[in-house]
Amino acid sequence: MPIRRLPSEVVNRIAAGEVVERPSSAIKELVENAIDAGARRIEIQADGGGLSRILVVDDGRGMGPDELPLAVERHATSKLEVDDAGDVDLLNIHTLGFRGEALPSIGSVARVTISSRTIGGVAHAIDVQGGAVSTVRPAAFAGDHGARVEVRDLFYATPARLKFMKSERAESMAISEEIKRQAMAHEDVAFILTLDGRPVLRLEAEHAGDEGRLRRLAAILGEAFGENALLIDQTRDGHRLSGYAGLPTYSRGNAAHQYLFVNGRPVRDRLLQGALRGAYADFLARDRHPAAVLFIDLEPTRVDVNVHPAKAEVRFRDPALARGLIVGALKHALAGAGHRASTTVADQALSAFQGRGGVGRGAWGVGAGWSSEPAYSPGAWTSPFTAPAQVIPGLAEVSARVEPGLDPETPNPAPHTLDLIDRPLGAARAQLHGTYIVAQTRDGMVVVDQHAAHERLVYERMKAQMSAGGVARQALLVPAVVQLEPPEAERVVAVADDLAELGLIIEGFGAGAVLVRETPALLGDTDVEGLIRDIADDLAETGQTLALRERLAEVCSTMACHGSIRAGRRLNADEMNALLRQMEATPHSGQCNHGRPTYVELKLADIERLFGRR
Repeated sequence: MPIRRLPSEVVNRIAAGEVVERPSSAIKELVENAIDAGARRIEIQADGGGLSRILVVDDGRGMGPDELPLAVERHATSKLEVDDAGDVDLLNIHTLGFRGEALPSIGSVARVTISSRTIGGVAHAIDVQGGAVSTVRPAAFAGDHGARVEVRDLFYATPARLKFMKSERAESMAISEEIKRQAMAHEDVAFILTLDGRPVLRLEAEHAGDEGRLRRLAAILGEAFGENALLIDQTRDGHRLSGYAGLPTYSRGNAAHQYLFVNGRPVRDRLLQGALRGAYADFLARDRHPAAVLFIDLEPTRVDVNVHPAKAEVRFRDPALARGLIVGALKHALAGAGHRASTTVADQALSAFQGRGGVGRGAWGVGAGWSSEPAYSPGAWTSPFTAPAQVIPGLAEVSARVEPGLDPETPNPAPHTLDLIDRPLGAARAQLHGTYIVAQTRDGMVVVDQHAAHERLVYERMKAQMSAGGVARQALLVPAVVQLEPPEAERVVAVADDLAELGLIIEGFGAGAVLVRETPALLGDTDVEGLIRDIADDLAETGQTLALRERLAEVCSTMACHGSIRAGRRLNADEMNALLRQMEATPHSGQCNHGRPTYVELKLADIERLFGRR
């Protein structure tokens, strides 16, 4: 078959297939055009999942009558500068859109009407129907300036594409998610979304900056995210990472609440998602996912945004720098959170009380899971002032070191405990069922799971020791040869220095083979081949050696579990208070090694509401 030029209509429809995958893709392009035009208020309407009708109205700079025909012409754009020699630097992109394909691509598969008015100008309009462009005509326009783009019968010119669309409800949900992502990235722009005549989202413009961004994120993701999010703001070698990340105890069952932006663009990037997972690897179980909204800003020349027709993916010039920045910044923020746990822990506890029938017998009796024994029963609780004298090694010493005025033999330590209620985790008052420490704070109470809390303390101590002294290694009696695909083996050998820091000594052994000489002593008799294959998979997916790190963390976690205070162990006042003080001084002590909370704090106001006092 001879080579032929395709008709322009066919070329436009092929381009539309790349740029406009579904109605939400068309809305994304139109909203980004509005933002690039300086809009501060964008209204979006969609009917029938966006297939019947889409309307995007903005208050941007607008277009004059001479620009409207160019706007619907392929590869015509106002977002790229051409130098005197006619060259364009496609790597120095400062706008969200730049290809000049969005409007002509949409117009080639739908019926489009564009009305626009410049500041101080007269409104004009142009129509595009299945790729056919009308002449420019005068038009009415409600605002002083801006643009109004109406898209009807999307994909009517390509009926086969309609067969692959999802239900109207699914398409409407995709539109809503797209607007939420755009709103997160531009807190200083107001967004109003209406679906099938029903208002869905109304977000007023916030002041640009951290406070305005947090208010915008809380409005989209919920107030709970705003209450439990940690501020992220770090810069390294021209890369700035900002945004908010949730506490480990505010984790989710899936990755739906992870949003990543590069220079204001929402992106899906496995490298960045892998870095986010790696930063939380120490704090969450494999089936839990952190909530985070992160923004990376860098010079446009250091990131290629031209690798995907829909601009959904990017390529960094220095991917290791971007990954390291995310991991380092998140770990720094999590360490700064100290023993803090999410507010949702207390909310869930209160909901459990109220969900069991209010504050009567159903809430506090046997039906609620509380002990049927009287409050004074020795089997149910232990008074810190009548506890056995035996002290767990290491805890009493810490207590005495923190409170030098305390004499463990003093028969009435009341003045001491009164001072402790001003501490974040308060003063120990009792031990329930040999497992839970009840402490009083100035404005409420704290219930601590002694085993989970001490497990975290031991785990953090082991990590610090391992970091200070390095990971002990054990030499294999016979070095193991692991066969991989040649590209996999090359990736593994390329990170041999990083693996050596973790106690795994490897080297290349011909094409497609890796020789393992030493393994971390903590792993004991481990499956060497399985470990290397897991590392290869992690490198292919995220560029990180998560498999080994997670195995080491799992071993440390298991050892910490066996070396910590067991449930059922009676503690005296000194031991309980020492545990609380250690928690306050230890990073990440608000959650155990699997991301579950180690304590629940109930404010006095919440307790009073349970009893109807408020």
